[in-house]
Amino acid sequence: MTARRIDDPLDTYLLRVFVLLITERSVSRTALRLNQSQPAISAALKRLREILGDPLLVREKGGMVPTERALALLSHAKGALAEIDRMTDAPESFEPQSTRHEFRIGSPDYLAPVFVAAVAERFRREAPHARLTLHSLGPNFDFERSLAEGDLDVVIGNWPEPPHRMHLSMLLEDEIVCLVAATHPAARKGMSLTDFQRAVHVVPMPYSISQRGVIDGVLASMRINRDERVVVQSFTAAPYLLQNTDLVFTTTRHFAQFYADLLPLAIIPSPIAFPPMRFYQLWHERNHQSPGHRWLRRMLSECGRRIVTQPLQAAAKPA
Repeated sequence: MTARRIDDPLDTYLLRVFVLLITERSVSRTALRLNQSQPAISAALKRLREILGDPLLVREKGGMVPTERALALLSHAKGALAEIDRMTDAPESFEPQSTRHEFRIGSPDYLAPVFVAAVAERFRREAPHARLTLHSLGPNFDFERSLAEGDLDVVIGNWPEPPHRMHLSMLLEDEIVCLVAATHPAARKGMSLTDFQRAVHVVPMPYSISQRGVIDGVLASMRINRDERVVVQSFTAAPYLLQNTDLVFTTTRHFAQFYADLLPLAIIPSPIAFPPMRFYQLWHERNHQSPGHRWLRRMLSECGRRIVTQPLQAAAKPA
């Protein structure tokens, strides 16, 4: 098949279908995302194949997979859509109260739940018709590429050395503490450095294969090896494993406080002088001047300041 560029124009709708099809690798999921019927998306895929002269998606044992040409065209399609969006979204036209734009934030799951709740509350109040998507980050997720290609608007992180190619602003700082069961001996008497070294710890899997986190970096510099007896996939699972055990979980105070209010847990000061955990937002130059993006960044910053100024409850609950 050959492409007929004049007779078969590649319009904005087909571009959006193409991007989602190659990303989702599924006609049904693409239909759901676009609120379309599966036959409509199948027809669009047929049209795309005719225009681009390539099958684009082929069926293999594990499901649908994109062709080499489809993957090569994906970044071009995303760039074209970004340019179209910039043309149609005039700077003076952005109004949070009326926008139906989708804002996409990449975030680790160790972000304080109280911060995420504050963002959701503010977002719903100021932009009631807009859509907010929180994308989970992991060690194999290329967040720099996602920002550059427009898949994400903002990434929230706390890497000790954030990539210099991105814009950055501070969101909040948080103290590092230890979280234990209310029945743990340290809940009554506190924890010394020796206690910390002898303790058994629950730790999450790393979020980055290229950078150590703040806690691991400090421990490595002090040549302290934790007995990492339990490793979990998610930060949010760790607090639930502490109940009625001798496990210790080292985390940020706001994160710990949320779970200490829900479960029979106690927060104790860390015997190690960790520096504050700094969370910041990253974004790409492509969005730097966008009024909608500036509104999103300002909202996140103000939510961070609000969390920092809110008083926390008592650090430990009586056993």
